[in-house]
Amino acid sequence: MRPERRRRFRSGADRSSRPLPATWTVPFVVAAVAALAAVAGAWPTRSAPRTTAAPSRGPVLQSVLVVPMGRRIPSVAVQEAAQGLHALYGLRVRVAHRRPLPRKAYYPPRKRYRAERLLDYLSTVPSAGAFRILGITASDISTTKGRYRDWGIMGLALLSGRVSVVSMFRCRRGARSSLHARHRFAKTVAHEIGHTLGLEHCPTRGCIMEDARGTNKTTDREYDLCPRCRRLLRRAGYRIPAHPKLPWPKPQIH
Repeated sequence: MRPERRRRFRSGADRSSRPLPATWTVPFVVAAVAALAAVAGAWPTRSAPRTTAAPSRGPVLQSVLVVPMGRRIPSVAVQEAAQGLHALYGLRVRVAHRRPLPRKAYYPPRKRYRAERLLDYLSTVPSAGAFRILGITASDISTTKGRYRDWGIMGLALLSGRVSVVSMFRCRRGARSSLHARHRFAKTVAHEIGHTLGLEHCPTRGCIMEDARGTNKTTDREYDLCPRCRRLLRRAGYRIPAHPKLPWPKPQIH
């Protein structure tokens, strides 16, 4: 299985120029420069054309196109998630018009939507030049995990791929308040986008890329990328903010 097709999810509770030859003498060079200056003076002068800086060889983080699907998610939750992506990765967010959830993704036995089919659908959405595409929904989503045919999850992404999807549904389970649920949602969005940038699940407790391990409570102790994950992104050529001002509170890790 090719790396770019590997899926990563967050579980819910059920993420030329040459040098002058050495033989040239100084008088010769001076004379040559003077001759060139005389020739140039015979021609009309004009300002030099504007030039742009050479593009970086590494990937440039630009924008994420957020595609709302199905039931509406509060705009304040989308805004916080956008702030998190900008603070953590330097990404800008553009929100597309809301779309209906694709019927082909619906799973009648559990009355929810298969996340991998949502990724297939998002792959067909015009990106309009966006760096990544993120689908968001308030409906429950699931995927296959091991022996479980239909495992409820908070989000799913293709490792080093273009698309990801995050659900608000399981972020609300057991949440102390709507604000708490929004924090979970924003961190799950950051987690799934991290997968699209090539980050695997991280063993560091409290890292935004920590594996949820079947519960949404893991999200509550997450805060920032750990030093290891930051190094991995920089080695891949990504320029990420050094000291992000994150929109969610720093938790006490026990």
